[in-house]
Amino acid sequence: MKNLAQMMKQAQQMQSKMAEMQEKLADLEITGVAGGGMVRVTLNGKSEMRSVKIDPALIDPKDPEVLEDLIVAASNDAKQKVEAEVADKMKDMTGGLNLPEGFKLPF
Repeated sequence: MKNLAQMMKQAQQMQSKMAEMQEKLADLEITGVAGGGMVRVTLNGKSEMRSVKIDPALIDPKDPEVLEDLIVAASNDAKQKVEAEVADKMKDMTGGLNLPEGFKLPF
């Protein structure tokens, strides 16, 4: 029973750390870029979009597809960076515990 009590204590500590990390992720901002930096999309650590910046030189009403593609590319770049940062923070929090591929802790 002593071992079970220790496991429960560790689980509670991890749950507390998870809640703290979720709060920090909401404040984290990561920017993805496309078109040589002419389009910038900023997401928070929860992949919620915070801002979009577009160089006015890209705005061509006759060719909206280029701008649309660059926004998608910048958004995908930001999302990849967020996922890498979250994975890194999770690795630190779990002490290098190797979780199964695709295993997602709640958030």
